[in-house]
Amino acid sequence: MSRVCEICGKGPMTGNKIIRHGLRKSKGGIGLHTTGITRRRFLPNLQKIRVIENGGVTRKRICTSCLKAGKVTKAS
Repeated sequence: MSRVCEICGKGPMTGNKIIRHGLRKSKGGIGLHTTGITRRRFLPNLQKIRVIENGGVTRKRICTSCLKAGKVTKAS
């Protein structure tokens, strides 16, 4: 199953999970030190909803930002 919005094409993005140890300088420590960096994925918030399209009702996987923006009309 594809993790892509069928309206805007938003899909998974990659980034880093950064692990830091130590006490911040503002709190009286010697500063934070990075001890680990791991690749991770940021997945879009997709919802499977019924949409009115071309006079009929179909199911689509749509991200919540498209849903809030009103790019589709939900079937009742």
